[in-house]
Amino acid sequence: MTTITDPQKQDGFRLSMLINDTRYRSLTFQGIALLALIVAIAYLGNNLMTNLRTAGLNISFEFLGTPAGYDINQTLIDYNSQSTNLRAAWVGVINTLLVAFLACATATIFGVIAGVLRLSPNWVVRKLMALYVEIFRNVPVLIWIIIIYTIVTVVLPGPRGYLGEDPEREMLLGMFAFTNRGVYVPAPISEAGSAVVVAVFIASVIGIFAYRRYATKLLYDTGKLLPVGWPSLAILIVPTVLVYYIMGQPISLDMPDPLANRFNLKGGLQIGAPLIALWFALSIYTGAFIAENVRAGILAVSKGQTEAAAALGLRPRRIMGLVILPQALRVIIPPLISNYLNITKNSSLAIAVGYADITATLGGITLNQTGRAIECVLLLMLFYLVISLLISAGMNVYNNAMKLKER
Repeated sequence: MTTITDPQKQDGFRLSMLINDTRYRSLTFQGIALLALIVAIAYLGNNLMTNLRTAGLNISFEFLGTPAGYDINQTLIDYNSQSTNLRAAWVGVINTLLVAFLACATATIFGVIAGVLRLSPNWVVRKLMALYVEIFRNVPVLIWIIIIYTIVTVVLPGPRGYLGEDPEREMLLGMFAFTNRGVYVPAPISEAGSAVVVAVFIASVIGIFAYRRYATKLLYDTGKLLPVGWPSLAILIVPTVLVYYIMGQPISLDMPDPLANRFNLKGGLQIGAPLIALWFALSIYTGAFIAENVRAGILAVSKGQTEAAAALGLRPRRIMGLVILPQALRVIIPPLISNYLNITKNSSLAIAVGYADITATLGGITLNQTGRAIECVLLLMLFYLVISLLISAGMNVYNNAMKLKER
């Protein structure tokens, strides 16, 4: 009987070793595949350019510098109809990132809560969460967007509903108005010194994470349990409030005022109905998928871990936070990355309710007005590719940090 072994090490290198030597064979095949891919892309690119020249067309991005000529209903940066198409595209990019960030955060909250409650010993709670998951994840997200948008625009009253003799009593806490045009909330007004207050607030949030990490490490190392709830609240509020008054209260609120106009509320910040519908629909739809990921991650942890923690006297809440979820995260995070990517890409459905994301601005109005379909589509593809890669890279860093460390 003969055995197949790798060739013996020899002095020098011969071309035949690229095929016969297992040390180089895989590299050879990968190089051939890469070369074939480059040739195919080059052929397709050359064919595209030849056809465009034959049709009298050429790829140019000069249209980005011309006036857009259309208005956008909700912007986070200065924009008007005389701004450039590039400015309109930036508005769409920011709006897309805004709704994606909000939806990712709220979908994670919904998913974690629903996933944990799906394993509740209470039969009613468990079945209600199962009903939520089965209903929302089995209906297309576009339908949920349209349903929620219809509810917001039809069920909620118009702005004139708040224009009574005493409109302050109609508004929630005198600050929030829910109308069919959107939700009106107080808007912050920044003055000199506001940047210091914001910086202290951000530092306080970072301090909360640092303290909680220290408390967890101390618990694992020594068994000493530090309080987490009230110290975290104190770190968040006390430094910011002190600096706020020391700097002379540099941040104030612009309240929605129903008395300023006969037909609409003035002042404050309006969160438009399209943004609300898109944000909430993406959150509850993706939250149903995240709930199943959370449930699967928890079930992947051995039941003996729960029993051992209970035998040590830990309360159920601490068992979940200190024993179960840290181990379940290793199962939850990989599919969670895909859910975040789906939220970002599904935000392109915003055009169905008139929300001006990047697909509606650059891939919609700008494309139709300029006729530059190839350029607009290429820029859209580049944007979604870059955002998806950045999300994957960031979440993979977190995933690697949560992996089980082996010796």
